[in-house]
Order: sequence, then C-alpha cells, then structure tokens
Amino acid sequence: MEIDESELKLDPGFAARFEDDRRRPPCQLYLISPPAITTDFVDTLAAAFDGGPVAAFQLRLKGLIDDHAIAKLAEPIQKLCADRDVAFIVNDSIGLAKRLGADGVHLGQEDGDAREARDVLGPSVQIGVTCHDSRHLAMEAGEAGADYVAFGAFYPTTTKETKHQAELSLLGWWTTLFELPCVAIGGITPQNAPPLIAAGADFLAVCGAVWNDPAGPAAAIAAFDAVLKG
Repeated sequence: MEIDESELKLDPGFAARFEDDRRRPPCQLYLISPPAITTDFVDTLAAAFDGGPVAAFQLRLKGLIDDHAIAKLAEPIQKLCADRDVAFIVNDSIGLAKRLGADGVHLGQEDGDAREARDVLGPSVQIGVTCHDSRHLAMEAGEAGADYVAFGAFYPTTTKETKHQAELSLLGWWTTLFELPCVAIGGITPQNAPPLIAAGADFLAVCGAVWNDPAGPAAAIAAFDAVLKG
C-alpha cells in the first residue's frame, strides 16, 4: 500500500532535537542555466562566475531536443566550468552526459534511474535526482546510488511549472538523518535564501534570480555569496 506522505506531516522542530552536524560543509551555490541560451552565453556565464564561488553549473535547455545542437553549445561552457573548477552537470539526459564527458547528470523522476546512470557513466560521475517534496523518493534515490537529492519547489517560481511545494522541515529532517547532500530549489533569491540555509540545505539551486537580476549576473551571485557567508 502506498503511503500518502501528506498524512505524515513532519514536526517543524524535528531537527532541533538533535545536535547540529558540524561535519557538513557550508551551503554552496548550484547555478542552473536559463531555459534558452545563445552562442555568446559563455561570456554571460563567465561574468556570473566573477561574482563569487559557484560549486556546480547545470545545463538545462528544455526547449532544445537536438543533442548535436546542445553539444555544440555546451563545448565552451564545459571548458569554462573546468577552468573555474565548477562541476558541469547535464540535465535529464544520461546519453548526453556520457557524450560530453560531463561531471554529472541530474535526473527528474521521468528521466531514468540512478542505477542506470551509474552503469552508463561510471563511478566518478555525480548523479542527482529530483525528489520534489517526497521523503520516500529521496530515500529511494539514496538507495539507488544517487550522489545528491533535490527538494522543491520551496518558493513560487516562473522558471518551470511546479506541482510540488516543499516545506523547510524536509531539509532539517533529511540532513539530520542522512549524510547524502540535499539541494533546495524553486524561486530562491538572496532575500529568501537564509531560512533554507538555516534549515540545512547543502546547496541552493538558483536560476531566475541570477539571470533576471537587473544589475547583472555577477551582482546576483555576489548577493548570494554574501548571504551564504552570513
């Protein structure tokens, strides 16, 4: 029988009953590409990286289905990420991640299994799995060998359609019980990021707040960096 997690609400104070795990590294930034890019996007990305530290960059081009076109766009971006010591992650496609020799792949619930990705990509590639607001999906992903799980959306977002609303208590529950890193995603800005950091997010996945910042991506990344440093 499938369990309805909505009937098993987490205690918002669950994590507070346990000693804080100081072994977890400080929260870091996980940057996602805008939905569409052009050949000069690499310059925009370089400017973003100039704003402050970014741990990972995910290439997510939902409107472009031609792997050849994506691979051509990806080449200078991947090189830039390597030069800046930023992990280069491909969204959705295990095959494209293998073709590009990417540092990782991020899988939605309909994009394949972490076990399959591991078999195809090998032991060193980072595998992330979208788990929405589900503890069950996150535990399944961990058992399947994922390197991180992503929860969200935490806030309203126009970047992509969302059907799931995650609660802050989910981050505290996860990081209290599991060592596997978790990523918070969905409508995150420098202004609303502090509660996610305090709740235990290992990474903040950001998109629109960076690319739509009127002051430019470097200023946006610098604002996030200031929040992360507290």
